[in-house]
Amino acid sequence: MISELSERSREIFRHIVDAYVQSGEPIGSRTLSRRLGQTLSPATIRNVMADLEDAGLLYAPHTSAGRLPTEAGLRLFVHGLLEVGRLSDDERASIEGQCAAHGKSLPEMLEEATAALSGLSHCAGLVLAPKIEARLKHLEFVNVGPGRALVVMVADNGLVENRIIELPTGVPPSTLIEASNYLNARLAGRTLAEAREFIQGELDQQRAQLDQLTSRVVEAGLATWAGSAKDGMLIVRGRANLLDDVTAIGDLERIRALFQTLETKDTLLRLLDATQQGEGVQIYIGAENGLFSLAGCSMVIAPYVNSREQVVGAIGVIGPTRINYARIVPMVDFTAKLIGRLIG
Repeated sequence: MISELSERSREIFRHIVDAYVQSGEPIGSRTLSRRLGQTLSPATIRNVMADLEDAGLLYAPHTSAGRLPTEAGLRLFVHGLLEVGRLSDDERASIEGQCAAHGKSLPEMLEEATAALSGLSHCAGLVLAPKIEARLKHLEFVNVGPGRALVVMVADNGLVENRIIELPTGVPPSTLIEASNYLNARLAGRTLAEAREFIQGELDQQRAQLDQLTSRVVEAGLATWAGSAKDGMLIVRGRANLLDDVTAIGDLERIRALFQTLETKDTLLRLLDATQQGEGVQIYIGAENGLFSLAGCSMVIAPYVNSREQVVGAIGVIGPTRINYARIVPMVDFTAKLIGRLIG
């Protein structure tokens, strides 16, 4: 389709999309003529705009109003005319600073990454960590204070997760070591579901092999992961940003529909499927993405991988269809690669 447009049509179309991204308002031929330094007359521009409208790339929201790009027009622009910008040093430093992994669990790091994206893009940021189906490698209990322990679980795909659990009163360090050894002798090479089923069954049959305190620590560790990320984990930050441009009841209803969609469990699977269908940053505009078609929004999302180049999650933003794609695409790409390095 791009190849069928003349250079003049491309230039006019590019200016219409740029104006839409900046203001969301339709732009007319006279304004365009002034923007182009009056190298083209309003009459000439109107003829080109009419051709673009016939091609399904523009539409007039009101009679005798200016033109706006259709969703098909935006897709054509994004996939054929978009000139992606570069992040500034300050933007890179801001993202890296918020995502710094030192002392943070994986969920905490992902939340910080989502908040960073939301703040810089002025959209809603989202991150998906899928359910852990990888084989387990190691689990350890670490005492962090009276009545509490940190459970560190390492999967063989490089993913590490930490959880705090409550301990029975008076648990000595030796009990945590014994519980760690007991679990590690039985979970290595199994998925979380397999390990939980096997160990729970063994505890029921051979509880006498462990003293009472160790048995309770083991069960507390298993309970912490029971149902953990069963359907994945979806973190959304900055939803209020989606309300900034709401000007009509219809807009509000679409945003409300989006919020409801983000609460459904199948959203997680669809998001992961979307990122696994291709490499790098992917852009979904309006009805192109069945997940958010009712909300009239766009999604820019990229997978993040572990040290083995396996996709273990996805991060991106959701915003109105007039989001600044040129700025947000490199932002999402940089953040996804940063997360991959941090978890690797």
